Amino acid sequence: MKELERVRWRCRRGLLELDIVLGRFIEQHYASLNKAQQAEFDRLLDMPDPTLWDMITNTRPSPLQSERCAVLELLQAV
Repeated sequence: MKELERVRWRCRRGLLELDIVLGRFIEQHYASLNKAQQAEFDRLLDMPDPTLWDMITNTRPSPLQSERCAVLELLQAV
């Protein structure tokens, strides 16, 4: 449970839009992620808000474009 609380805290961002999308993602998908996907999600949370938002909305090419990012695909579907 502490891990989920830590991730929820990290999902609190400066952009309201990110708060909403990340909060929904946590509620709908986080529990079903495997350890590798959870680590991938943590890497996404390390990104600055504008970069992460651009990746989620597909307005700018992702820095992770060279690898398939399943978690990002889930975030884009929320």
